Amino acid sequence: MNADNLLQCAIYVGVFLACVKPLGAYMAEIYEGRVPRPARILLPLERGLYRLCGVDPAEEMSWQSYAVAKLLFNAAGLFTLYALQRLQHHLPLNPMKIAAVSADSSFNTAMSFATNTDWQNYGGETTMSYLTQMLGLTVQNFVSAAGGMAVMAALIRGFVRRQASTIGNFWADMIRGLVYILLPLSAALAVFLVSQGVVHSSSAQITITLAVANHTPRARTFQILARFDGLEPWPVVRAGVGAYGHWEGVVSGVQLLDGTQRRL
Repeated sequence: MNADNLLQCAIYVGVFLACVKPLGAYMAEIYEGRVPRPARILLPLERGLYRLCGVDPAEEMSWQSYAVAKLLFNAAGLFTLYALQRLQHHLPLNPMKIAAVSADSSFNTAMSFATNTDWQNYGGETTMSYLTQMLGLTVQNFVSAAGGMAVMAALIRGFVRRQASTIGNFWADMIRGLVYILLPLSAALAVFLVSQGVVHSSSAQITITLAVANHTPRARTFQILARFDGLEPWPVVRAGVGAYGHWEGVVSGVQLLDGTQRRL
């Protein structure tokens, strides 16, 4: 590990530790249903989601009901993502005409993303259509993470409410985590990425030739992002492999063989 790596680790750990107390206090307020004043602008969205889903946030659940709700929600996400992968060649937003993902890979990916593991055994730019990535993978990046955070809140309530028979409402906890925690943090990062020139479009792939220092020049196909990578909550709750399966694919410009710069 060189000095740059150590510096990056030190900055990451420093930022993480600096966020523990303010972000933790903010999350505690959210999961207790006390929305801080700056976040109240999102109250209409929270209430609208409750009405849309038929959720009464004041209705408490036993641990058994909470667990069943969580498992049913995960199962619905798993089968939806599996179906999107298997049917993507018949669905829109597939300008590269990518074929259906194989049954075993579809199940592996659906199970992985529905459980917030996000383990990938494929190249995102050559395997998944834009629709599958946006409606399937990115949605699961949010809701599976929010579901896990809801379980964390329920577990803490279980320790605190020693004599109580309820531990909160899964649907309310998940919606609050989405609306007040994941969406604001990810939207802020998305704006930052766009300001730095990260590409985003629903156009088809382009093929360019890269000149990489100390490597033989090679051709590579880049998929211009159809969504903001910042709209995945990876800075908060996930490992950080996006549409490409690795960071190399997310670029705003490349150096061509003649030494000129081309901005994408």
